[in-house]
Amino acid sequence: MAKTKSAKVVSGKRSLTVRVKTSKYRKKSSNQWLERQLNDPYVAEAKRLGYRSRAAFKLIQLDEKFKFLGRGKTIVDLGCAPGGWTQIAVLRNKGSGQVVGLDILPTEPIPGAVLIQQDFTAADAADKLKRLLDGKADIVMSDMAANTIGHQQTDHLRTMALVELAYDFAKDVLAEGGIFIAKVFKGGAEAGFLAEVKKNFLKVSHCKPDASRKASPEEYLVTVGFRGGTGETKNEDGSAL
Repeated sequence: MAKTKSAKVVSGKRSLTVRVKTSKYRKKSSNQWLERQLNDPYVAEAKRLGYRSRAAFKLIQLDEKFKFLGRGKTIVDLGCAPGGWTQIAVLRNKGSGQVVGLDILPTEPIPGAVLIQQDFTAADAADKLKRLLDGKADIVMSDMAANTIGHQQTDHLRTMALVELAYDFAKDVLAEGGIFIAKVFKGGAEAGFLAEVKKNFLKVSHCKPDASRKASPEEYLVTVGFRGGTGETKNEDGSAL
């Protein structure tokens, strides 16, 4: 099984840059993607450590900052394919707890996790996940994003629709004190949605891990301390204001 490693080990740059020869069988964009992959230290480190994807380091870095993973957690991973986040969740659960992952794409089995292939926007998806859970969840995390078309506002709105769907699910399944994490695009969560989230969580932040490519518009909404879905504003000790 892959071993958890601090993401700091891949913070430096490679001394050599790999250039990919052009080919009449590949589009220019494919060449650029391949060249970027070959020169990405996170891709190389993920391969060395046995992680399914470089995205594993995004979760590692988020956890280093917000300290939410740990032994015995019940975790739901939305948009889990190919499994990088799920691997880290299982590793940091240290053989206990429960990890359930869902994605519209197939995900190869990961020991210690229950994986289902399902479109999260389908009417029965949330109920399927709830039936798999052993009680309430400690963490709901979503790396889901809509397919981008290159139009920033449209891409943002389409991904926010998935974020809001994941948030509604999180409110249904999180235990009090739970954590919700979701990928958003540049501009972060919209003001109205953010105001709603702040009613239900003690702390709400936006964070762009170092492992997120600088050119990528993605960042993560990190919400800590679920209030129990009452929408009532409370102090950090749980008492009413």
